[in-house]
Amino acid sequence: MFTLLNAQSLIGLAVIIGLCWVLSENRRAFPWKLALGAVAVQTAIILFVFGVPGADIGLAVISGAVEGLATATRRGAQFIFGYLAGGDQPYSVENQEALFVFAFQVLPLILVISALSALLWHWKILKWITRGFGLLFQKSMGLGGASALAVASNIFLGMIESPIVIRAYLDKLTRSEIFLLMTVGFSTVAGSTMVAYATILAPVLPNAAGHVLVASIVSAPAGVLLARILVPEKPGEGGAYAEYDSALKYDSAIDAISKGTADGLMVVLNISAILIVFVALMTLVNMMIGGFWLFGEPVTVERLLGFAFAPLAWATGVEWSEAGKAGWLLGVKLTLTEFVPFIELGGIPDGEISERTRRLMTYALCGFANIGSVGISVTGLSILIPERREMVLGLVWKALMGGFLATLVTTSVVGALPDSIFTG
Repeated sequence: MFTLLNAQSLIGLAVIIGLCWVLSENRRAFPWKLALGAVAVQTAIILFVFGVPGADIGLAVISGAVEGLATATRRGAQFIFGYLAGGDQPYSVENQEALFVFAFQVLPLILVISALSALLWHWKILKWITRGFGLLFQKSMGLGGASALAVASNIFLGMIESPIVIRAYLDKLTRSEIFLLMTVGFSTVAGSTMVAYATILAPVLPNAAGHVLVASIVSAPAGVLLARILVPEKPGEGGAYAEYDSALKYDSAIDAISKGTADGLMVVLNISAILIVFVALMTLVNMMIGGFWLFGEPVTVERLLGFAFAPLAWATGVEWSEAGKAGWLLGVKLTLTEFVPFIELGGIPDGEISERTRRLMTYALCGFANIGSVGISVTGLSILIPERREMVLGLVWKALMGGFLATLVTTSVVGALPDSIFTG
């Protein structure tokens, strides 16, 4: 049944797209066909996964696969780290919640999934899946072959691995296409982190694995849409053709596993370093402004951003009574990476927020749009296309905004659909 909250999400969708239009470099070039096509693709994918008869079987398979990967990873991590990774404790524990150690129980998943993704790429399984999405985006949204392939790759690979897939074509991309590539990189997540998010949310969100997977897939067309609105393609430019081949190759299955593990280790180290630094920096800032009080509590960066983002969270379909908490989660995501708010979201008791809000926030948080990713994006693209580093630097903050808002477009589309689709 269509309710006021569903209508509220439609308002949010219009507001976010309208905001990007106001900030556009060319307001006369609004891509009406792309807007309709992107929202249609998002809706179709969501309905196919959650609304088609028998979809619960597919979701159960996905959830089972995620649980299997998590169990296998725990065995590997416990072999190395023992009780720190959740193995048998050598002493009695009074606070069971304190046994959760992010470094030993979540980050190892990234290593395993990274190696598995590389192996599936070598076996051409992931290549064909990517090719299918690339053709879908090419036909439905009018993207050039290279851009479509990079957008599809972003669903499963990271924001740096995806440009490597079309490395031979990067120097041929226009400014608008480079911006599109960056924006979609901020609006999606890598396959190596999807499983980690799903594992964190599984105890509190039904079909968590399915929601996280769909969130990354459908945020790709949202990122394309907002990128085209903010930095429209000039007439006669763009559309660099690319065969569905890639510079990303492995010599053998063992080579794929080895390199995939090494790449995963770099991701783990980057995540760890960024979390340590940004949590420390935010703590320092909060210590400096903590002498000020607002509504009976000390002022923090996250609280200020929470107040700022509360109306935006409400516009996506969150009830106003829970918009403050949702806005706070968005603020934490922007400043401290998406891992921290996912852990916070997974730790909120059932009675404090509704299942609808938890579901919507899963989609809102599922993207690499945070300040720490800015450095990763600039560094990676500067290595791949050093001659265009100045262009990348000039576009990166706008791309961050586009990626952040793209996940909220996805959230609005999910919020506009009847809740029965997801709970029935």
